Amino acid sequence: MDRADIVHENFLRRVADGSLPETTTTVTLDDAGLSQSALAGLFLAQVQSRHLDRHARKLQARGQGFYTIGSSGHEGNAAIAAALRPTDPAFLHYRDGAFQVARAAQVPGQTPVWDMLLSFTSSSEDPTSGGRHKVLGSKALNIPPQTSTIASHLPKSVGAAYSLGLSRRVASVNQEWPADSIVLCSFGDASLNHSTTQGALNTAGWTAYQNVPLPLLFVCEDNGIGISTKTPDGWVHASASQRPGLRYVACNGLDPVETFAMTRELAEWVRERRKPVFLHMGCVRLYGHAGADVQTAYMTKEEVEAAEADDPLLHSARRMIADGGMSADDVLKLYNDTDDRVARTAEQAVTRPKLETAADVMASIVPGPRTCPPSNGPAPEVRTETFGTSDMRTMNEPQHMAKLINFAMTDLMLEHGEIVMAGEDVGRKGGVYGVTQRLQQRFGPDRMIDTLLDEQSILGLAIGLGQNGFLPMPEIQFLAYLHNAEDQIRGEAATLSFFSDRQYANPMVVRIAGLGYQRGFGGHFHNDNSLAVLRDIPGIIIACPSNGRDAALMLREAVRLAREEQRIVVMVEPIALYMARDLHEEGDGGWSHIYPQPGDDAPIGLGDIGIHGGGTDVAIVTYGNGHYLSQKAGKILRERHGVDVRIIDIRWVAPLPADAIVEAAAPCKSVLIVDECRRTGSQSEALRTLFAERSAQAVARVTAEDCFIATGPAFAATLPSVEEIVSAVRDLAARS
Repeated sequence: MDRADIVHENFLRRVADGSLPETTTTVTLDDAGLSQSALAGLFLAQVQSRHLDRHARKLQARGQGFYTIGSSGHEGNAAIAAALRPTDPAFLHYRDGAFQVARAAQVPGQTPVWDMLLSFTSSSEDPTSGGRHKVLGSKALNIPPQTSTIASHLPKSVGAAYSLGLSRRVASVNQEWPADSIVLCSFGDASLNHSTTQGALNTAGWTAYQNVPLPLLFVCEDNGIGISTKTPDGWVHASASQRPGLRYVACNGLDPVETFAMTRELAEWVRERRKPVFLHMGCVRLYGHAGADVQTAYMTKEEVEAAEADDPLLHSARRMIADGGMSADDVLKLYNDTDDRVARTAEQAVTRPKLETAADVMASIVPGPRTCPPSNGPAPEVRTETFGTSDMRTMNEPQHMAKLINFAMTDLMLEHGEIVMAGEDVGRKGGVYGVTQRLQQRFGPDRMIDTLLDEQSILGLAIGLGQNGFLPMPEIQFLAYLHNAEDQIRGEAATLSFFSDRQYANPMVVRIAGLGYQRGFGGHFHNDNSLAVLRDIPGIIIACPSNGRDAALMLREAVRLAREEQRIVVMVEPIALYMARDLHEEGDGGWSHIYPQPGDDAPIGLGDIGIHGGGTDVAIVTYGNGHYLSQKAGKILRERHGVDVRIIDIRWVAPLPADAIVEAAAPCKSVLIVDECRRTGSQSEALRTLFAERSAQAVARVTAEDCFIATGPAFAATLPSVEEIVSAVRDLAARS
């Protein structure tokens, strides 16, 4: 017999014969400030969630429902929902179905049972994800959908809480939640052990320890087991109760009155003091982890039955009979009537339409545009006052990339007050390479945030800020450091629009210093020549400028894309070119540029490539450092070998501007791809495929070796060189 059926029959039998579990709680309805009708509402939400689980399992067994993780045993979170405001954003654990049902009761016009069954059956009418995934979430209920199973939503919950405090000091143009809201973030006891959770808890405590407002309620729903691995007794308390900056409180999640009372008290405390709290809610897990998981494969029958005997619905039924003005017959009638309604609704839900085509599925990857004031640049008098006479003078003189990016960021922050930058050393120090120098002096620490050294928290902060109307520009100090936190982009930021059917977005511009060719510094951690992890993420934009003028113009386009189209843009800035001034010989200033003033220069739009030279012998397709090297090689080829090349700077790594590249290379007899990333997994593979599919031209490539980068004299030994480019072009020209 299925354990869900056993739990169901146990409930009916034990309510009927009065063998309900005892409780040690002494909290009364009066203590909790909870009326009998409110308690009945909580119980109804719990019962609805339970029957949603039961019928989801039945639908799955019939092939009409799909993978789902149930909420049975965690229904105490309905009381948490009731103790909060429906405008408090909630980043939910995947077992919080009762929370969503209970919150829906606070907002007129909601139909949670119907909505959730549409999700369970993957209907395209699912109001949350449009049939793309079984997720808890609702725009109307301020529950952004989560797909995390390892608590990777915790860093952005910290970011969202920070945004609420920041919104009182810095105006955001499209604020999602009231400034007096608090953020709810729930997760399981097993997820507590994940590095993402530990980082988020540490960041919350680190922030609050410095008296920075962070109105955040963490809820750890402790059922004592993670899939098949038990959580050691007392571990959650030992791990969480002594964290600096984080208040710890425990409650019995089996008792809805105690849970409501505790949550209401904590919510008021968080709302008033703007500090984070860790609520440790005890509960049980019923049925198994997910889907067809069978608990008896790793638990004894006695352990399974002990959890079932502590079914929270039995505890709530005892409360309803003792304090809620219901008889046992009333409880059973409500339970059975709800069962019938959910069953009938499930039969209707399975008939609703499903997604059918790739276009249907992909329609929500890119967020929808939003109306924004046009970007015309800041007022001249404001610019003069902010930059000062010295900088205004140097704008009219050729400068290197780092300086021009700094000028561009200053102009953008002057024009758009919702831009907030954050990262390691970006504020007071001005960045490792001085790119953000003086920005904190100009705009203050609220808009130039020196973060702790945790990339997950930096990106989580950006996601939370972006979701609440700010335009974040987080900096990852070195490309290799992204690997500590890449899932914050892949699993959280980039999926939000997809799994919310474009109802939610977290626009941002991520700046990353990266790629190779640094002399004598850092080895593979500070010279990382692989963009594969970013190119693999659907929906994001990757920009890679090769010179200062392009960098300034592309940064403006990146901000436009984030503001107006709600996109996630990653701008990879070649470290080795930050300070480059010369091209062919010392003092020639060939790689220095005058700052393109706002509104004066033609923009570089998404997909606009750079074409340098009009040669028709060989087209060199490249980007970043490869463009710089190709310009050097081009002079040698022209002057020494009589070969005239055309250099195509793709600028935008993703989405690849395929049509523009093919068209620009078409007049040439052959094509050389110069890619500073490694041969395996680099852009060169996609580019070579592009030409194979759409051109008859001879194609060759020069790439980095499949190797990490060394420190010292061999720093460039594995990377493309001018000599290799010259040799490869000559070979192609000879064959042509």
